This record gives sequence, structure tokens and C-alpha cells, in this order.
Amino acid sequence: MIGINVSSIEPNTGDMFQRTVMTLSLYLSPCLNFVQVMCFTERKSLVRFLVLYFSLTITISSGASTISANQSLSGDYTIISKGEQFELGFFKAGNSSNYYIGIWYKKLYSNPPTIVWVANRETPISDRFRSELKIIDGNLVLLNESKFQIWSTNVTTTTTIFTSAIVVLLDDGNLVLRDGTSNSVEPIWQSFDHPTHTWLPGAKFGYDNRVKKSQLLTSWRSNDNPAVGLFSLEFDPSSINYVSKWNGSQEYWTTGPWKEQVYNFTPELIRLNSIYNFSYYRNENGSYITYSPTMIARFVMDVSGQLQQQSWLETTKGWNTLWSQPRMQCGVYALCGAFGTCRQNELHFCSCLIGFKPRSENDWNQSDFSGGCVRKTDLGCEGNVEKFDFLMVTVRSLPPNNSVAVGTAGICRTTCLSDCSCNAYSFINNQCSLWNGDLLNLSEDNASGNTIYVKVASKDIPHCKKSNFDIVGVIVGSVAGVVFVLGLIFLLIYRRKRKLVGKTIMEGSLVAFAYKDLKIATKNFSEKLGGGGFGSVFKGVLHDSSTVAVKKLESISQGEKQFRSEVSTMGIIQHVHLVRLRGFCAEGNNKLLVYDYMEKGSLDSHLFHEKQVLNWKTRYQIALGTAKGLVYLHEKCLDCIIHCDIKPDNILLDADFQPKIADFGLAKLVGRDFSRVLTTARGSIGYLAPEWLSGVAVTAKADVYSYGMMLFELVHGKRNAEQCEDSRSTFFPGLVANVLIEGGDILSLLDTRLNREACAEEVTKICKVACWCIQDEEENRPAMSLVERILEGVSDVSMPPIPQIVALFVKDMGDVMFFTDSPSSGC
Repeated sequence: MIGINVSSIEPNTGDMFQRTVMTLSLYLSPCLNFVQVMCFTERKSLVRFLVLYFSLTITISSGASTISANQSLSGDYTIISKGEQFELGFFKAGNSSNYYIGIWYKKLYSNPPTIVWVANRETPISDRFRSELKIIDGNLVLLNESKFQIWSTNVTTTTTIFTSAIVVLLDDGNLVLRDGTSNSVEPIWQSFDHPTHTWLPGAKFGYDNRVKKSQLLTSWRSNDNPAVGLFSLEFDPSSINYVSKWNGSQEYWTTGPWKEQVYNFTPELIRLNSIYNFSYYRNENGSYITYSPTMIARFVMDVSGQLQQQSWLETTKGWNTLWSQPRMQCGVYALCGAFGTCRQNELHFCSCLIGFKPRSENDWNQSDFSGGCVRKTDLGCEGNVEKFDFLMVTVRSLPPNNSVAVGTAGICRTTCLSDCSCNAYSFINNQCSLWNGDLLNLSEDNASGNTIYVKVASKDIPHCKKSNFDIVGVIVGSVAGVVFVLGLIFLLIYRRKRKLVGKTIMEGSLVAFAYKDLKIATKNFSEKLGGGGFGSVFKGVLHDSSTVAVKKLESISQGEKQFRSEVSTMGIIQHVHLVRLRGFCAEGNNKLLVYDYMEKGSLDSHLFHEKQVLNWKTRYQIALGTAKGLVYLHEKCLDCIIHCDIKPDNILLDADFQPKIADFGLAKLVGRDFSRVLTTARGSIGYLAPEWLSGVAVTAKADVYSYGMMLFELVHGKRNAEQCEDSRSTFFPGLVANVLIEGGDILSLLDTRLNREACAEEVTKICKVACWCIQDEEENRPAMSLVERILEGVSDVSMPPIPQIVALFVKDMGDVMFFTDSPSSGC
């Protein structure tokens, strides 16, 4: 469309005036009669009238790369950089109903678009069609639906460029305001000088000497709110150092000083420097670092408070996070807000202390923990000390902003108890510390020994003391109980000797059962629960009436000493998502393992044998719980334990359908020197990683591969490879790859018994994770700790490349049918 600047008409230029009126008549024909009755000899009056009545801003057409002084951008219209790399327009953040002006990648086709810059972060609009982005008096401004100015470039300009200023979106993502009549390359204003949460290649990120201020990367408030969050990254010119801060003040991570084109505390950049080409510059205007990668890449200050370096993988059409700092999520300062505690190994990192609740449940559900927690019961300030008590919390480090008092531990407690403003106290190394403000940066760690006592309403503390009378009652009852227990000791010893003949207690709380006892417990091994390549499993009941699963091992060629050594090691390995080994039997050739009994049986019985259909929420929790168990085996044991046979058959479910990895010690039972022993394939067909067949040393990534194959079956509810009635076969990972690449209906991949009742976002996440896990090369598969973070929603997952095994099935159309519609149309 053509922009018309009526104010530029010269009243003494007849031809220009006539052409202007004719042009206006095309757009303003309803007003033409009024124009014709005017006295054309009074051209100055007419011009003034036209300027007043017909001063229009023509809406810009989509596809343009500039905004001129007489144009505006509204509604769904956008401007696109000349090479179609970036796009600017109105967008919605996540599930929010508000609109913002922002820049996103145009050519990457990510869904949702990857936003790299936001103008009106703090002042969203609700109606994008009545709002306008336009140039007024040489500045780019945003007017909301009420025509109030809510954002501006806010630079001082001369009157000469009021009508000549233009805004250009460049192919590097920089939005530039410049004088359209000048040949100067220096912009009046540019978005690169005002980054939001993303540092783009080519942008100078550093310190400006002219305004004595560092540029900032600031996180979004939440995934649905691009407002300025609490976490930021800024540049320290004195040490050429980047620092992550909470609330603009508290430092919690640093790159270390710049030295020889690398940061001391960030050795990863040594490897990345050849790819990203970091450069440092310093002059009278300031100092800064810029980078020019050989690939599409960016730095992001994430809502989690982590600085993330991401690169775009064209083959997968997604972002790949190469590294993030701090590495541990709980290393981010005050991530969980006031009175919130961070637990690195929990399902959700942030939780409120006992007796507290989130200040805003809605914000908490959107992973915005900045509001922290508040007490469930307001303590008030009446001075009634019986209304509240102290909750003991062991933390990794003491929270800041404490004051020091003098006195004993009792005086310290009494001081805080009687002070209405005191929220907590500690007494460590004979020093009393008091906290009157909010408690921040709490990270629970039972091994640290840093104990603080937080003031909470008595009724909100479980099993708290009620009165002195209750305490006396407890003491009397305890004494009576001790006397009673002492009276039974001799009887217990006697009965134990009779019932546990041949049974001894091993180090690590493992019981060495006698073979005849297990034979009796299992009714001569009559009730079989299942079996595998290493033996059969039977149900048994011990003398104490507890139900167990007894695995009778077969083809185990280990010596007695080595067997006992391995079992002792397994006995000290305890995790909520690992089946607990209670004991063993090693009498001659009889070698048995005794495990806790899992009421709901194995996962495969629910997926493939119609035992009980698991809903999607349960399946997702099974995937997450299994990942947590593998993280423990791979990364948190003294020695790395490789399971070697992850599959639905070896995932057991307790009464609450919590997953427990079974047979996790079997690989260790056949030898720990995996580079020497595990040279032939171990495990089950359909779950074996490619390296098993190559004879090379096997790492924990073999378990990652098997886990990925299991995820496909968890989604589909059937084995990955199925035979059809007409002798064709389907390979489910191929169907998944097809839907992901084509952007098809992800719920069509779901187990048909679920009737599409699932969260599409979670199904997509599971499918992407599964494809990453079965990558051909070990180094391309994620660690299970990363899988855990992705499933928890802490880390993002990009589009994976097609693994070779999937590509082969896709290519060989003669042997395998590769469907583009619902899997149910196959077999």
C-alpha cells in the first residue's frame, strides 16, 4: 500500500496540489463532495483542512522489511527482514491472552516461534487490531487499544527526521531506527543495544562507558509472561567477566576472567571457541564481547535462572542446549523464593517448607517461583508463644541477611520465640544467628549439618508438642514400653533361633536365607510370577508374613566368594525406583535373590497383556520414575552400574503404580569389567543398542538406548515391531519419526485404548526423548540425568534427527510398511 504524507503538500504548487486531491479522492470518495464545494482559490485553507482532516497513517502490508513515518503495524501484519531470517509483529506468550511486540526467527519454522526480543515486556496489550506500532516525532512507539503510548525507543531526535525516520528489521535480528534520508550507517536506535533475554550473534554485549551501565540479559517472569524476571546476566568491564545475578544484586555464577579468548571458569568455551569465534573489544565508548558462530546459535537467560547456550539443528528442526550454567538447577540463587526449598533430586525442584504454601498457586504451576511461600497460618503478634513452634530444617548453606546474638542455644531459641519479627534462628559453633526477614536460597541437604529452626504455627507442624502434660505422658509411656520390650527380648531370641535356622544377617541389612526356608516360603516354588534368561521368579511368604518375590537364578557360573561380594554391594544400593533386595541364598548350586513383592506386577503385563489399562498420567510418571532410577544407577552410586536389560518386563509396579527397576544388579553379577566381559550381546532383542553387536566396551548409554525403545512401547501400548495379518510389519519408531517430521497428529500415535485422552505436549516430549535415546552414536544420546530434567519440564527437548535404524525402515518400503496416518490403520 502507498503511504501519503499530506503535510508535505506545497500550497503554491498547482500540479502537485491537483495530483494530491485526485489521489485522496481514490481513498476518500465519501468526502469528495465536501472537498469540491470549497473555494479552490483558498489553497492554504484547504491544505490546512486536509492536514487536519485527512492526516492518515496507512497500515503496512505484510512482507515489508521497514516501517516508514506514515505507516503503522497492527493486527496480524508483520515486517520481515530482507532475507526472511527474522520477523517482527504481535505475538502471545505461551497460554497468556496478552499480546506483545517482539522479534522471532522466521526461517526456522519452530512451533511456537522462538522469540528473541520483546518491546513492551511490562505493559502487554489485549487488542492487537486496535493497537499500533508506528513512528511519532522520530521515535518508534507502541500505542495500545486506547491510543496511549506504552512503549517508545525514547531517543532525542531533531525535527528534520520527524518525517524521514524509518525502522528496518535486519537479517541478524537487529531492529534499527535510522534517518531515511541520510547515508550514515550509525543508527539512531537499535534493539541490539537493548537485549531482553536473548544474546544474538553479532550483537555487542558488554559495558557502555557513555552511560556508565552494563547491558543486561534478563529472564522472562515465566513461560507465559515475558516481563522482566529476577535473573540476569551482566558484564563486568574490570575483569571482562560475565556474572549471573538474582534481583540485580546477589551473584550466583560467574564465567571467571577472560584470558586468551576463554573464560577461566567456563572451560567448555575452549571447545566452543572454534565454532563461535568469540572476540573481545575495548575502546573509549566501552568494552564488549561479540561472537559469530558457524551455525545458528544464541545465548538465553532462561526462566530457570540458568544461562543456556543453544544451537539450531536443521536436521531436527529444533534447538539443542549445549551447556547451561549453573549446571545444577539448585545452584541458582533463591530459585524457589522466600521460604521455598530446592531439592535437586525431587520430581519438582521447588517446594514449600512444612507449614507453608505457595503465595500464588497459579504462578507456582507456571514455574514462576519468585513469589515464594507464605505461612498457612498467620502467626500474628500477640506474644502468645504457645501458638507457634520451630520446624527443624537442614540446609546446604545458611540463608543470608542474618543477625548475630549472644547467648546459649536456649537463649537463642527464646530470643527468636519472643521476637514477633523473628522468622528463624540457628545455633552453630556456639554462635546464635537470627533471621527477621524472608528466608531465601534454601536448599535442603541432610548431610550438611547446617540446621536452622523456622518459626511455624504449632498446628501446622506434624507431631509437634502440645503441652507439658503430653510430654510427661510420652516419657511415662516410653519407659513402660522399654520395660515391656526388655521383657520380650529373651522370647524373641529364642523364637528367632528356632524359626531362622540356617539364616544369618549380612552386612548391609541383607539376609542370608537357607535354601529350605525359601523352598517352604514359596511352597516348593509353585506360584510362578514370571521368568527370564537368568531364571524364574516365584511368589513367597516369609515367617513374618511379608510377601516377597524369590528369583531362582540359573546358569550363574560365579564362585561363592564373588557371589557374596556382589550381593553385599547390591544390598547397600537403595532407591525409591529400584526394587529392594532383601536377601539371598547361596548354597552350592542354589543361588536365589529375594526381593520386595510388587503388587501390580510388571509393566509389560499392563501394556501387552490387557491386565489393566494404564492412563496417560500413570504412564508419564512411570517414564519419569524409571529415568530417576537409571540416573541413580549410572551417576549416583559409588560405581557406575549398567543394567543391561531395560524393558517393560523388568519394570515392576507397586500398589500405587510407582515404577521399580528390577534385576538391576544382574549385570554386576556376571562381572564388573564390562570392557572385558560384556563383549557379547546381553539383554533382549528389540532393546539392544548397536554397540552390543560391535564387540566394543559398553557404557551406560546402552541403558539409555533400551530406555528409549521402552518409551515407544509405553506410548503405543504394543511391541515396537508388530506383524500384520497380511505378513506385513510395522515399526512404531518409524511412525513416530514420520509424525514428528510432518507435524502430524501426535495423539494418533497413542495407545488406542486411551481414546486420545492424554496431554499432547507430554506425548510429543516423550516421543522426542525416545528418538534422542535411540541415536546410533553413544555420544548423541542424552544422559539419563538430562532425560530426567526434560520429563520434569526443567529442560527443553529439540527435534531429534532420524536414527539409522528408523531411517532404514523408512527407506526399505518393500519390507516394512511406513504409514503416514494413524498407527491403528496398520495392523
